[in-house]
Amino acid sequence: MIRRLVLSSLLACIVLAGCHSTPKLGPQGSASSSSKVYKLRGKVVSTNAAKGEVTLDHEAIVGFMEAMTMPYKLKDPSILSELHPGDVITADVLVSDDPNADILLDHIVVVAQAKPDYKPTTFYHVPTPGDAVPDFRMRNQDGRPIHLGQFKGKALLLTFIYTRCPLPNFCPLVTRNFAAVNKQLAGNPRLYAKSHLLSVSFDPENDTPARLRAYGATYIGSESTKAFAHWDFAVPDNPALLEMAKFFNVGITHGADDSITHTLSTTLIGPDGKVAHFYPGNEWTAEQVLADVKQVAGIAG
Repeated sequence: MIRRLVLSSLLACIVLAGCHSTPKLGPQGSASSSSKVYKLRGKVVSTNAAKGEVTLDHEAIVGFMEAMTMPYKLKDPSILSELHPGDVITADVLVSDDPNADILLDHIVVVAQAKPDYKPTTFYHVPTPGDAVPDFRMRNQDGRPIHLGQFKGKALLLTFIYTRCPLPNFCPLVTRNFAAVNKQLAGNPRLYAKSHLLSVSFDPENDTPARLRAYGATYIGSESTKAFAHWDFAVPDNPALLEMAKFFNVGITHGADDSITHTLSTTLIGPDGKVAHFYPGNEWTAEQVLADVKQVAGIAG
């Protein structure tokens, strides 16, 4: 579980999220590919630790239900102690196709605090258009040092993955989308020259340059050095990783079984080295991002 305070230019938000934010849940929260996610916004009325529930007075949930007050079970009940009556939250509503399965809440974000004295241990930043991106350093799939500043002058599409990720709708989905973007960019030489892709691993203990090269090759379709000319796979050391995770709003928690619980974060950085677009989660599409890359790079058509 991730407990963190996200600071934007206008609002401090507490994020209480589990890694498996994609709403693929079956009975008892098991993974399923036939579930749906809806977006919720509401005010905490009360919490019930014994039942693992929070009662919310929420707005209409588009495509699911009208505005009402009702209890919801949390995917991670342990965060109930961090929710207080009067808190305004947003969350993912996870709805299984199994009519006997509980409706669960995940990816809970407190957007207005009833108890403003809450102090988290780590402060996270939500990338916002216009934010200057620090010149983070890392090693790529060739073991070569690279840094974000070297991509100034290009539209840089950056995301976070780890090669051992077992969930098809997390790292593999994002990387497939990157592969689709990369292929479409290659069909436009001017745009290709003014753009670059970067997949950053948050697993420095396991994602060596060799492993990143092998992982990247499965999506690019080639192991040649030239194949990685437009798309780097890189990993920072642990101190730099911590700072990158905070800047790009990436929640990372290591499990006892060497798994990693994480959120998804993709950012389009403009040629000026500033955030142009931020894409949380996995709902963005290659077509959407390609259009944004064209706009940021100043190339129409």
